[in-house]
Amino acid sequence: MSEGKRILGEKRREFLLSLLKTSSNPITGSELAKKANVSRQVIVNDMTLLKAKNEPIIATSQGYLYMLQPGVQQSFEKTIACCHSPLEVENELFLLVDNGVTVKDVRIEHPVYGDLTASIMVSNRKEVIQFLEKIKNTSAAYLSELTEGVHLHTISAANAQSIADAEQALEAAGYLVDENN
Repeated sequence: MSEGKRILGEKRREFLLSLLKTSSNPITGSELAKKANVSRQVIVNDMTLLKAKNEPIIATSQGYLYMLQPGVQQSFEKTIACCHSPLEVENELFLLVDNGVTVKDVRIEHPVYGDLTASIMVSNRKEVIQFLEKIKNTSAAYLSELTEGVHLHTISAANAQSIADAEQALEAAGYLVDENN
């Protein structure tokens, strides 16, 4: 893409989609804006339009990510219930990613708004650290603070054993909610 040349409309969205599909890492809105020579707000609007066309794009704390990437098979998925203090978030996420699990999101049941879900999309310690730094730098609260620590995570992995190992590690740490209560 030549410097200064702006890509317009549908061609730009096709270009952005191509970039996302070929990247194994999230791409920030600012990076996409620079490549397409448009503002970040234009990128936000383009992502909304692409999502409306059912493109599996999610916005993570690290940038935009296309979810159906060739060669990436994370066919095992499970929702788990956890409860812990904000001080234990880092340990919880490390336990999950250290066992080969991707933490896709966090979900709470709010008394007024109902289910609130936020994308996390972390699969290694570096991504966990970046996520936690973003929380700290923006002074944002964890969703679980609204529910006294109770929350759900959608987790995925390449195999069922990784999920079982992650659950066992969370249980040993006292983070899993006992299903019998």
